[in-house]
Amino acid sequence: MTRYESRLAGNTRASRAWYRFARAIVVGATRGFTRMRIIDAHHVPDHEAFVLAPVHRSYIDTPISAAVTRRRLRFMGKDSLWKYRSSAWLLSALGGFPVSRGTADREALKRCLAVLEAGEPVVMFPEGERKSGPMIQPLFSGAVYVAAKAGVAIVPVGIGGSEDVMPKGVRFPRPRRVVVVVGEPITVGEPGTTLTRRQITEAVESLSQVLQELFDRASAQARAPRRRT
Repeated sequence: MTRYESRLAGNTRASRAWYRFARAIVVGATRGFTRMRIIDAHHVPDHEAFVLAPVHRSYIDTPISAAVTRRRLRFMGKDSLWKYRSSAWLLSALGGFPVSRGTADREALKRCLAVLEAGEPVVMFPEGERKSGPMIQPLFSGAVYVAAKAGVAIVPVGIGGSEDVMPKGVRFPRPRRVVVVVGEPITVGEPGTTLTRRQITEAVESLSQVLQELFDRASAQARAPRRRT
């Protein structure tokens, strides 16, 4: 195994145990702080690889995403964070894998494919960086391309309320309610086939519509007053 493959994998028994430990703490704290409610988590596959595609409005969308499944989710991170062995092990154990800043998007997509081919799910925010507001912004095609190339499904996720917890420009999160709605897995093309540019565009547009519906539903639930029992 090459040095890069070792960093990418993070598949030792110790690293997986650390992920379970770290996830329990981070997700537990996030759930308590945001009074998080997750709807339709059964749509997340139990075994096969997939691309988790959440709406992105806040930094806390990452730990929120980790809450939808006990499986280890993989996230992209800046390659410079893997400079030191100790931090590299820690980040890999937490599900991260390195992507070099300034490299072509193709390199990042190749690394996502490597993770999926190893049988692990990858989180890709289709809108790219954090956005603001109630409307889904134009999506990048990376999630669709990677899912089609690897022959895996896309699991869309609407996250309502996270922008109220930690909007842009705010350093510390605020206690606000968050609701997460997991959509049904979306199959992009037939396994082993290469999509045309038009097919990718159509798939991206379809994903955008689904995300908007899930986002609207999650946001409405997050704003709704809680019923007293």
